[in-house]
Amino acid sequence: MLTEPMRRPIKAAAMLSLATLVWGASFLAMKALGLKQQELVPAAGTWFITSFSVLARFGISAVLLGLCSGRKICETTQLELWQGAGLGIFCGAGILLQMDGVQYTSASTAAFLTQCNCILIPIILACHRRKMPGPRLILCCVMVMAGVAVLSNIDFRKIQLGRGEAESIFASVVFTGQILWLERPVFHANRNAAATFAMFATVTLLVVPVVLLTGTGPRQWAAAYASWPAVMLIVFLAVGCTLAAYLIMNYWQPHVSATQAGLIYCCEPMFASVFALFLPGYLSAAFAIHYANEVLTVRLLAGGGLITAANLLAMWPIPRPSPVDPATDRGG
Repeated sequence: MLTEPMRRPIKAAAMLSLATLVWGASFLAMKALGLKQQELVPAAGTWFITSFSVLARFGISAVLLGLCSGRKICETTQLELWQGAGLGIFCGAGILLQMDGVQYTSASTAAFLTQCNCILIPIILACHRRKMPGPRLILCCVMVMAGVAVLSNIDFRKIQLGRGEAESIFASVVFTGQILWLERPVFHANRNAAATFAMFATVTLLVVPVVLLTGTGPRQWAAAYASWPAVMLIVFLAVGCTLAAYLIMNYWQPHVSATQAGLIYCCEPMFASVFALFLPGYLSAAFAIHYANEVLTVRLLAGGGLITAANLLAMWPIPRPSPVDPATDRGG
């Protein structure tokens, strides 16, 4: 277990923010990849394209990590395998629920509801510890959810609990489980590479049946990546947004509380909104697709400002009372 002196919360927050920054870019890369693959395999449905991309991301990451780690993977302990399998089940199930949910509701509603883990984590921990979270933490959670709502341009009057909304909420619950599973003290002595490899392998195995059920076979699989733009995008998604980002997450998250980690991860839609101001234009020019830039709005500034302020407030050190010197304590 990581003791308080061993924790490095400030550096951990910076590293987790870096991972979240990369995940923000992954939204645009996945969108660009989907647009390109609709040209390459026009008869394929969005469910096949998305699930096959997830399979490629995590499968490539597993292979690369296995090659880089070598014998360490062969020496994976039972506890490392248990940690990685749990992370993989939570991650894979959450991604599948999120992907299917967004097909039945608006992207803004799905983005907002998926960030509910920011609220779920302190509630679950409060019930487990039988102790209410502090007022500062409650304020931070409210600020983050308000920021995500502003970023998503959510209209609460139009939200109905249909299939898409329900699956987005369930995805949020599953991602909450992933964050809490990673925080378990019993896993803190595990080697990061071994546990992360087990996670990637588990996600890959979970997604294989979806690809088989929604695709038509090897010819379609090959056609989906029969262009250099598609290959370059999936390599970026695998190496940067999966391999590097999850290695960072699995190593650094135990250095902060699960609640603080949940707040940091809510920066993902903010980073995605910032990248959307300029990255689609570059992707369109480089890969011959039609993907328009978004424009800077007050909504982005207000929502991003609330999320950033909440994270800074959550990480701000709480002043501790100075110890009383018995020699100078004259209390009567």
